[in-house]
Amino acid sequence: MEWLNYHHLRYFWTVAKEGGLKQAAAKLHVSQPSISTQIKELESALGEPLFRRSGRNNTLTDAGQIAFRYAEEIFALGAELVNAVNQRPTATALRLYVGVVDSFPKLATNEILQPVFSMPQVVHAICREGKVEDLLPQLAAHRLDLVLADEPASSSLNVRTFNHLLGGSGVTFCAEPKLAAKLRPGFPQSLDRAPALLPSENTTLRRALESWFQTRSIRPRVVAEFEDAALMTVMAADGKGFIPVPTFVVKEAIQRYHLQVIGAAEECRIQFFVITVERRITHPAVALITEKTKGLLQK
Repeated sequence: MEWLNYHHLRYFWTVAKEGGLKQAAAKLHVSQPSISTQIKELESALGEPLFRRSGRNNTLTDAGQIAFRYAEEIFALGAELVNAVNQRPTATALRLYVGVVDSFPKLATNEILQPVFSMPQVVHAICREGKVEDLLPQLAAHRLDLVLADEPASSSLNVRTFNHLLGGSGVTFCAEPKLAAKLRPGFPQSLDRAPALLPSENTTLRRALESWFQTRSIRPRVVAEFEDAALMTVMAADGKGFIPVPTFVVKEAIQRYHLQVIGAAEECRIQFFVITVERRITHPAVALITEKTKGLLQK
């Protein structure tokens, strides 16, 4: 039986976590060649390369992504062991690795993840945001447990995944109180030529909005477009324009950002998906998210 050298694994983990040999060497107070040698020995023991050259940087291979995730678990357990021996409060946390497509509304992400933090077992959620084409390979390599997206994964990405529809929501238009009061009378035609903050053109929500606007001959004055829905909401709170908010989280938007409702467009729909690499969901936190969110969106 071959034994894993955890010293080598810690060097690899630190390089992956810190983003490079130079940063890892500074953190570990050892030389870069020493770290490089340790990682090569780990690669030899595992029989797989863990990094690949990408321009000037080293990126994790598929084997490297798997090794990194296991290393995260191993060293987290090590920290818990130290706490337990020193009689400090500890609990083994259920780790949940969440990928969030950058166009996915942040208020919706917060609402969807809420149930996992009420589970009897302590949950440690690790959230990563990015393009769907960047997140799905991480999902396939088991570096993520799920991806939250506003459209199903495309088969053209050559990653075997399963799309689980959580449900859909209409859209409610909101703005800061003064602008909302101005636009509320005569809705929806009041949105014509009104200042608008909209998601970027490559998003599902933007396409749904454009269709809704077109059927009603509404041409809002687009002040800014966003890939980051959170930034869009902050600018709306600052009075820069009206924004579309998924109806099922509009109460949160009102409370958190002090926005007010202009009007609702329930026929302008946005869908929410959980994407996994398994047809039947087995991770307890992912199963809970799916169950609770479907119930929420059916209301």
